Amino acid sequence: MRRFFCTAYAKVRAALPLDPMEQIAARWVAEHPEYYADLADEAAALQAIYTVEEGRTNPFLHLSMHLSIEEQVAIDQPTGIRQAVALLAARRGSLHEAHHEVMECLGEMIWTSQRSGVPPDGPAYIDAVRQRATKIVR
Repeated sequence: MRRFFCTAYAKVRAALPLDPMEQIAARWVAEHPEYYADLADEAAALQAIYTVEEGRTNPFLHLSMHLSIEEQVAIDQPTGIRQAVALLAARRGSLHEAHHEVMECLGEMIWTSQRSGVPPDGPAYIDAVRQRATKIVR
């Protein structure tokens, strides 16, 4: 994934054609200029280790989650995620902000699944996204 994102970013910078998946990646990269330096140096990106103690988000994990959520929405899997994300995006006025909130729900679902040793709970994930969509933000 690191090579993929670095290559997509390099193609954008060089104004080269992108394949369909690179086009999607490039849209999310454009939303995160704070990651440009990480993406500009593929050799460093392949060596980088991102730890919680650093207090810094792993840009490749973050961008991969955007792609995962976009794919989930495109195929509506788990069933209902398309509607839940659309509602959250409408409420927040931003698909990007909605994705960030969905990432928290997705991360929680994966963590719970790994910790308990049971399959991911799609309905609970959808419910978590819907709850965020109906929660009033002040």
